[in-house]
Amino acid sequence: MSLLSFLDYAGVALFAATGALAASRKQLDLIGFLFLAAVTGIGGGTLRDIVLGRVPVFWVLNPTYIVICAVVGVLVFFTAHLFESRYRLLIWLDAVGLSAYCVMGAAKGMAATGSPTVAIVTGALTATFGGILRDLLANEPSVLLRPEIYVTASLVGAGVFTAANATMLPLYASAGLGVIAAFAVRGGALWFGWTFPTYHHKPGRHPDDVM
Repeated sequence: MSLLSFLDYAGVALFAATGALAASRKQLDLIGFLFLAAVTGIGGGTLRDIVLGRVPVFWVLNPTYIVICAVVGVLVFFTAHLFESRYRLLIWLDAVGLSAYCVMGAAKGMAATGSPTVAIVTGALTATFGGILRDLLANEPSVLLRPEIYVTASLVGAGVFTAANATMLPLYASAGLGVIAAFAVRGGALWFGWTFPTYHHKPGRHPDDVM
């Protein structure tokens, strides 16, 4: 198995696990686990392929991805109760999945277009869209609305991979640097609470009054 294939499968499996953990928090049945695992696991890659015009999308051409999501969903269904804090596990697995998937998405964007800009964008889309869908469907607080840095971590990882790849570094080195950079930013945000400055309305005006 090539490095990029490994990152692809790993990203799908990790995101599928976060979807199944979200299902456990909502006390859904096995079908709910399978659905959220699949939507989260393949959601980002599906959007990436549609944006790049690569149809049929990856999981139609290779149903192994669906099988991975199903297996992970079943495993989590029978083991989720063993974890003391399923939400903490969810966000850390999401961080690892984001780190792997932003590099994979960037590599596919670069291969399809040759554009570093497109590669960074597709890397970020691949790494974040599945988590956004998961939170929306599970009625969880969206990762986009959490104060810690999230999307930026995927942009950093994809950007580092793209820049390293442009210097003709070996693929494993470029991919490793991208994964480490993304996880350092997202992990640091979770551990230390890193955030960007937020918008503040002018004194005397309520945000709902601003048109």
